[in-house]
Amino acid sequence: MREAAHALLSVLDPEQVRELCTGPARPDAPELREWTYLPGSRPGLCTEGLDDSQRAAVDRLLAAAHSATGAELARGAIEVERHRRATAGAAGAPDRYWLRLLGDPGGDAPWAWRMNGHHLAVHVLITADGVRVTPHFIGAEPARITQGPQAGRRLLGLEEDLARELVTGLDLDRRAVAVFDTVPPDDILTRDDPFADPGRLPAGLTHDDMTPSQRRLLERLVRRYLDRAPTAYARQCWDETVAQGLGALTFAWGGGRAPGDRHYYCVQAPDFLIEYDNTQDDGNHAHSVWRHLRHDWGIDLLRAHYTEQHG
Repeated sequence: MREAAHALLSVLDPEQVRELCTGPARPDAPELREWTYLPGSRPGLCTEGLDDSQRAAVDRLLAAAHSATGAELARGAIEVERHRRATAGAAGAPDRYWLRLLGDPGGDAPWAWRMNGHHLAVHVLITADGVRVTPHFIGAEPARITQGPQAGRRLLGLEEDLARELVTGLDLDRRAVAVFDTVPPDDILTRDDPFADPGRLPAGLTHDDMTPSQRRLLERLVRRYLDRAPTAYARQCWDETVAQGLGALTFAWGGGRAPGDRHYYCVQAPDFLIEYDNTQDDGNHAHSVWRHLRHDWGIDLLRAHYTEQHG
């Protein structure tokens, strides 16, 4: 990832570098925990004015922070947003995402970068001891493209289908525990809070109280989100989840269960939470987020680094 960051810096002019590096140099500054997945400008370097070589460098940096699956999703969020703009009469309008580089990718201190725009929020922190990539948000408007060359595309289709297969396969008693309301919330419940509060989420049905086939579906759903991350970090998160006991996982659903119905679900573990909603635009506007209660913003790595440096 250092190489990708340096490659981006090498193709930017001095003013673009200044915009990219705007704000505090230390990646643990509290104001850097402000984020949003809504439309609108952000601090940093906007991709709107970049040339092809610069856009390619941004894409390589984005890919370096993800697995192949995660990179496909992140790029897909950008592609679906282009489709949305085109159908709204803004065909050919440039992409508008903002990048920030925090710290020195060539030094020994922790450094970070982020890329934010409508329906894409990627936050990466790197130290000598590892990488962190949450909060991580991917959205799609529309959730299912109905016209044009991408007709039928569902960027978050697997995230939706696995959860629906799980909830529809529950018997009445288990479903009564998992389904907290027939009306879903209008958005993810943790919104864009700097730190996610699991107390906002419904409790749901535990992994322990599921059948073996239901447990496997829940595990596949969890790994679908964790596998957005680079392979080593995704494996670390999964291994920690297993070590803590898969029985602690919970799954909750709100809304209708048929395809096209407005719906929401969440998954909780001791260390992380996942939320997905497809409630706006008559159930054709999806949001998904992965929050890690210990790792968001790289807090654990930063704490370990500064403890080692300063005692």
